[in-house]
Amino acid sequence: MAFSSPSDFKRYHVFSSFHGPDVRSGFLSHLHNHFESKGITPFKDQEIERGHTIGPELIQAIRESRVSIVVLSEKYASSCWCLDELVEILKCKEASGQVVMTIFYKVDPSDVRKQRGDFGSTFKKTCEGKTWIVKQRWIKALEYIATVAGEHSLSWANEAELIQKIATDVSNKLNLTPSRDFEGMVGLEAHLTKLDSFLCLESDDVKMIGIWGPAGIGKTTIARALFNQLSTGFRLSCFMGTIDVNDYDSKLCLQNKLLSKILNQKDMKIHHLGAIEEWLHNQRVLIVLDDVDDLEQLEVLAKESSWFGHGSRIIVSLNDRKILKAHGINDIYDVDFPSEEEALEILCLSAFKQNSPQDGFEEVAKRVVELCGKLPLGLRVVGSSFYGESEDEWRIQLYGIETNLDRKIENVLRVGYDKLSERHQSLFLHIACFFNHKSVDYVTTMLADSTLDVENGLKTLAAKSLVSTNGWITMHCLLQQLGRQVVVQQGDPGKRQFLVEAKEIRDVLANETGTESVIGISFDISKIETLSISKRAFNRMRNLKFLNFYNGSVSLLEDMEYLPRLRLLYWGSYPRKSLPLTFKPECLVELYMGFSKLEKLWGGIQPLTNLKKINLGYSSNLKEIPNLSKATNLKTLTLTGCESLVEIPSSIWNLQKLEMLYASGCIKLQVIPTNINLASLEEVNMSNCSRLRSFPDISSNIKRLYVAGTMIKEFPASIVGHWCRLDFLQIGSRSLKRLTHVPESVTHLDLRNSDIKMIPDCVIGLPHLVSLLVENCTKLVSIQGHSPSLVTLFADHCISLKSVCCSFHGPISKLMFYNCLKLDKESKRGIIQQSGNKSICLPGKEIPAEFTHQTIGNLITISLAPGCEEAYSTFSRFKACLLLSPIKNFAFNKINCFLRSKGVEISRTTESIYPFVSGGSLSEHLFIFCGDLFPEENRSLMDVTPNEILFDFSSSDVEIVECGVKIFLSSGIEVGYCETGGNRNHHIDGEAEAFKVTQVENSKHTGHWSWLRKLRLGKKKMKNNKTELSSRPVSGFSDLTRGIFIRYQEPEAVELTKDERITDLSSLLCIGSLVVCFFLSVFFGQPLVVSVLLLFSCFFLQMQ
Repeated sequence: MAFSSPSDFKRYHVFSSFHGPDVRSGFLSHLHNHFESKGITPFKDQEIERGHTIGPELIQAIRESRVSIVVLSEKYASSCWCLDELVEILKCKEASGQVVMTIFYKVDPSDVRKQRGDFGSTFKKTCEGKTWIVKQRWIKALEYIATVAGEHSLSWANEAELIQKIATDVSNKLNLTPSRDFEGMVGLEAHLTKLDSFLCLESDDVKMIGIWGPAGIGKTTIARALFNQLSTGFRLSCFMGTIDVNDYDSKLCLQNKLLSKILNQKDMKIHHLGAIEEWLHNQRVLIVLDDVDDLEQLEVLAKESSWFGHGSRIIVSLNDRKILKAHGINDIYDVDFPSEEEALEILCLSAFKQNSPQDGFEEVAKRVVELCGKLPLGLRVVGSSFYGESEDEWRIQLYGIETNLDRKIENVLRVGYDKLSERHQSLFLHIACFFNHKSVDYVTTMLADSTLDVENGLKTLAAKSLVSTNGWITMHCLLQQLGRQVVVQQGDPGKRQFLVEAKEIRDVLANETGTESVIGISFDISKIETLSISKRAFNRMRNLKFLNFYNGSVSLLEDMEYLPRLRLLYWGSYPRKSLPLTFKPECLVELYMGFSKLEKLWGGIQPLTNLKKINLGYSSNLKEIPNLSKATNLKTLTLTGCESLVEIPSSIWNLQKLEMLYASGCIKLQVIPTNINLASLEEVNMSNCSRLRSFPDISSNIKRLYVAGTMIKEFPASIVGHWCRLDFLQIGSRSLKRLTHVPESVTHLDLRNSDIKMIPDCVIGLPHLVSLLVENCTKLVSIQGHSPSLVTLFADHCISLKSVCCSFHGPISKLMFYNCLKLDKESKRGIIQQSGNKSICLPGKEIPAEFTHQTIGNLITISLAPGCEEAYSTFSRFKACLLLSPIKNFAFNKINCFLRSKGVEISRTTESIYPFVSGGSLSEHLFIFCGDLFPEENRSLMDVTPNEILFDFSSSDVEIVECGVKIFLSSGIEVGYCETGGNRNHHIDGEAEAFKVTQVENSKHTGHWSWLRKLRLGKKKMKNNKTELSSRPVSGFSDLTRGIFIRYQEPEAVELTKDERITDLSSLLCIGSLVVCFFLSVFFGQPLVVSVLLLFSCFFLQMQ
């Protein structure tokens, strides 16, 4: 264990060095009073007998003080005692960094420094008889202390203000040492930073600020830390917690308590409720009112801003937002939950006394964070209870966290629940047990027959941070546990409002112990092994409204005798052929009986005006659906996968509020009503109803129609003009051999698996078509045209496709021709050359030459030579082409592209090849896509353009055989003169030579070649304005010579001006002259004159 040295111990806040007769009874006594009002402890020397030398008590007091104040008065230097104190103070400053402050009390600092005037005369008398060493020690101390910035009393007209200023400065100095009270509080600094914008401390206005959030999230911690941070900047400050108001006397007591704390007067008494305004109206104060739960508390302590002086700040922390609004406080800081990383750190600090989980605890620690819902209070309490436990013990206790709240957590959370009205408590329990994570509309509908006033109740719960509502209701998992524990406390399972524990539900249903108290059962069947329900299980539950059986099936040996008048009947895998004959469905709002063994629901016409949703999906034995003519509010009817269903009854003509009809996979469905027009119907899905021949003409308001995989052969011409809202049409099937009519409103057309041979004219003429799908149209030979608005075209597995019209009118997002192996060369060329496309896939065996940087494998580095990098702006783009190997069992491929420079990722792109028809590829394919070199979110971080970029392509599903890249500038001009290596072998050998292609600048006196970093291509007459310079290196030549050879080897690349040709010639002559000079020197001995003449001739030519 480590111990502090004696010098580290600080007994006093302040040590004052002064001459008593000058300041003790007046100035210093007032200063000490101010110290005490601020909680500052000064050393007092009245009981120490003064002598000629400083005693050990004083030396110890100086060393045990955090701040020393030297009050330099006229007679200060008359005391050896004072001068020795000063020397000791400066020793402590040098040795331990003690804070030293000076006050020049009615004395000039220059007189102190130079020991002149009255101060100097006094000092000389004191020095009489002292040794030279002592005198020099005092002189140096006075000279130094006179240079320390301090307060000059002669500069202040009001001594009281001077004293106040000094006391505040000392307080601030003391608080330079940060409080350790809040060490380890994860995320606290971020909260305080965000609160700065609400405080506006530079403003002289009185501001009231709210700190709002759920119980246990850390509001009090934030409020206390904020108080500690701000209090030294206010003359008066006070933190008030646990505020209760009952009657007039308690209000007086509360005001008295606040004034006593803020004014530091223990025996203060007040007699009326105007006392706070009376005492504080001209004072700049900081008041924190913590855990306020009643508007009256605010009315008593901070009713009006005028109660406080300019610049005051009143901070209120609470759970109830309504109180803040009612008091007119609009500056509200909403305390949010910590991030996943912060929540894990909070847990680990309590559980492991470190910032991260111990080895082996990572998974279980993350599970605890999840169960605690990232609530800081829960994380700390649970973490502390798990401290020192083994990993196995952690796992054992996980179940306890799921089902039972720790007492400390419950005590905190229960306060908010207990203060709710009885009606709002009931709504809280409904949500906790049944309706968490449901939509507001759904819950409002389900509880419409109750007296709970759901709309206002939800507002109250949200204002008190008990739920959040943004269209959906979300209750924190720990609050949900609290609600369920409240229900458990209601008595035996059969006598509770809600049943949610699987074992308790099993016992109640098996033993028939349910009572009229039960209004909801939510049964996760997967949590028990087997269950056989009695036929009389529900006979006594006359008030049951919500029945939810999910995640499994139960055994029901006999038809039930009775089911109550339910509002929710959710029973997956229902085991009987029909519902009980006695069942009355008139109260039903939602009916879900998916995957059931039902053959029918009920007989006759039932009053179903409350029914909004029916889902009988995958009830394979269902042969008929009941008469629904009275279900006038039904919005959704789901019959998906009902394989025995033959007919949809004509009674649906009355469902004018029906919005969605799902009947896909009903393989025996043949009969549907016609010549009706359902006013609200927007989506119909009858895909894969393989016997369906008649077109579902049941509404002209349909927006999305799915009839693929049926025997429908055409879109009826008679209704095309009426279906003006149809947006998405899926009609492809082998029965569809031609299509002559399509509504002009269609934007997405799916003709997959059709037997069409060409794109129908009616499709080419669609004015708004955005997406066309013709996958697996095995007889399709030609895409001879397309809509001018087309953006995506999917034609994968069109094995007969030969030609494609590539005259697209605008940028194309996707062009997919996977396994279209018969595509002709002209079509392939046209597809590849499409600009602005996001991704293209087509058969191919080699990367096109237009991709100037190519390599074998999946990695390619583009090196930019000095100067070239300036051509690349943050808006530059790239186009990549990958050669993909054939694969088997293809369904989905994801291609990743990472761009790195010097090991740092600068960009990431992910593209998908997602054919709607699965199956392997029969050949190699090219996959082409575009991207930004520097994505928009990273552009602000790119201070310097990198001089080397690594492209790293990867896929877990397919092998990348080769890759190629070309780069475009923001202007759209293609860059083709910087690359790594000259050919593929160059890359494989691992060489990294970045060579340069140079140009002659159009300058009269410039004879060197520079990089094209300014891209002044207008000075060269480039063919088609976009000609690339060849970049094949010539071994053994310099950059200069190589540039010239390139330009004359490939004259078609650049048309040179006359001046440029002369400049090139002079450059070559200069090089040749140097070679001649070398040979003359070697073989004919010192031909100095000839050499000099030749060199001058070369330079002359070069200058020309």
